[in-house]
Amino acid sequence: MAELKETYACIPSTERGRGILISGDPKSNSILYTNGRSVIIRYLDRPLQVAVYGEHAYQATVARYSPNGEWIASADVSGTVRIWGTHNDFVLKKEFRVLSGRIDDLQWSPDGMRIVASGDGKGKSLVRAFMWDSGTNVGEFDGHSRRVLSCAFKPTRPFRIATCGEDFLMNFYEGPPFKFKLSHREHSNFVNCLRFSPDGSKLISVSSDKKGIIYDAKTGDIIGELSSENGHQGSIYAVSWSPDSKQVLTVSADKSAKVWDISDDGKGKVKKTLASPGSGGVEDMLVGCLWQNDYIVTVSLGGTISIFSASDLEKSPVSFSGHMKNVNSLAVLRGEPKIILSSSYDGLIVKWIQGIGYIGKLERKVNSQIKCFAVVEGEIVSCAFDNKIWRVSLLGDQCGDANSVDVGNQPKDLCLALNSPELTLVSFETGVILLRGTKVLSTINLEYTVTASAISPDGTEAIVGGQDGKLHLCSITGDTLNEEAVLEKHRGAITIIRYSPDVSMFASADVNREAVVWDRASREVKLKNMLYHTARINCLAWSPDNTMVATGSLDTCVIIYDISKPASNRITIKGAHLGGVYGLAFTDEHSIVSSGEDACVRVWGITPQ
Repeated sequence: MAELKETYACIPSTERGRGILISGDPKSNSILYTNGRSVIIRYLDRPLQVAVYGEHAYQATVARYSPNGEWIASADVSGTVRIWGTHNDFVLKKEFRVLSGRIDDLQWSPDGMRIVASGDGKGKSLVRAFMWDSGTNVGEFDGHSRRVLSCAFKPTRPFRIATCGEDFLMNFYEGPPFKFKLSHREHSNFVNCLRFSPDGSKLISVSSDKKGIIYDAKTGDIIGELSSENGHQGSIYAVSWSPDSKQVLTVSADKSAKVWDISDDGKGKVKKTLASPGSGGVEDMLVGCLWQNDYIVTVSLGGTISIFSASDLEKSPVSFSGHMKNVNSLAVLRGEPKIILSSSYDGLIVKWIQGIGYIGKLERKVNSQIKCFAVVEGEIVSCAFDNKIWRVSLLGDQCGDANSVDVGNQPKDLCLALNSPELTLVSFETGVILLRGTKVLSTINLEYTVTASAISPDGTEAIVGGQDGKLHLCSITGDTLNEEAVLEKHRGAITIIRYSPDVSMFASADVNREAVVWDRASREVKLKNMLYHTARINCLAWSPDNTMVATGSLDTCVIIYDISKPASNRITIKGAHLGGVYGLAFTDEHSIVSSGEDACVRVWGITPQ
């Protein structure tokens, strides 16, 4: 059996020049955000407890809890809204096609009966309000000519709906059934976000013109604005009210968040400016915020989530981050505590500790993309799409000097000889390259197309896998490869080859969903019929005690085989990662780490059957 022990969640998908809308549920103290096709539920007081909803067919954009906390409505770029339960496996209640383009914001009515959604669409249908159970329209929303970025539902009766967008307008509707009441064009740039105060007395809108305007929530008239004294120096992307409706939180492209005191007559004064803890680059621009109970949450363009305490604003925030893109390789640093390194192709390397979670990013001096990487004591070796192999020394938490070598071809796979880690075997389309340190020993062109390779820990033997599904065993003498045998069993191109830790066996896998374990001495098949995936196998890992081998595939599953038992006696983890599994590593005999397309990293506990 395999059970999920920990999930290291991905961070919200962000976009330059746009705010993101995160929301939450004060009762369970959770927050909701989206990444790719997934909706992520995280608990502010329990960072390792994460739930992921992955049923959207398109990229998800926004999600909101219903007022009673039992349902979540989430929307995507195709204009579809899905309403699903927060308990028992996220059962789907309803699905509606609301707009013809992407939905940017949605909001529940305070009685939980109606939902208003806004976004992009054809013609005039940029905003729609509908009954949550039947999908019938509850009003006409005219008056916008361009994408509507935000909408809000007044939390007290009489109900009102306010919308704002890229046409610089703030429109106000009365109802239900809702109809146009009035419009304001006080902003001189995109209006990014607007929110009613929890007590239903005021409404605030914020815009890329650095202004925030406060309205009377019942009549829609302007009563005041945020003071320009100590105000924001950049576009304001999001706003959130405090639970007592006396303060608001704003975040901006000037990399700061501000807490404002709002007086009864609608004037706003800065109470405190919260600086973001980053280095001050573009990725520290703040694009999302939420004020929930005593927590103040901000999200930066780089995806870092910072949590401040509202009752003690001087206290430094708790920050955590993660990956935004497909996590394509994993490595475990032996030692105590066990550190897991994961990398995504945008060049980000994140460090995690089992049981604690996120502990930081590895900042490299040269931030190149990463296609595959390997780690040995004190060194990271990586390759990308620029024909270079990088060797970066690890000094405690940070990266030291980086040396690179241009190998003249795009690397497909790299493998280190663990006992003499200076020796690296790199495969490319038509052959392999032997490196010692950052010096090319030899470039060996082969007659066949190479798709994967591995080198034994002592550096005396290499296995090269081809497009034709054959495994070529070669001995390494000096800087040449001599082919000794060809093993034929696979029916598709080889994707990965790995030696067992004691080097008595090796395992290989192919695009035709089959994996094979071989005995190294006799070169016979040791475990066959490992045919339980339904798509190509991307990654493979051995347990430290040589008893188990695990495979991860594009079909989202991880399968763990026991070498001493037939392949049918396997442990399957179904749906381990939405979109496919790309990285696998054992941390010890009883736990395995996986990563994948959904940008999450998960730790599974294994109990032998």
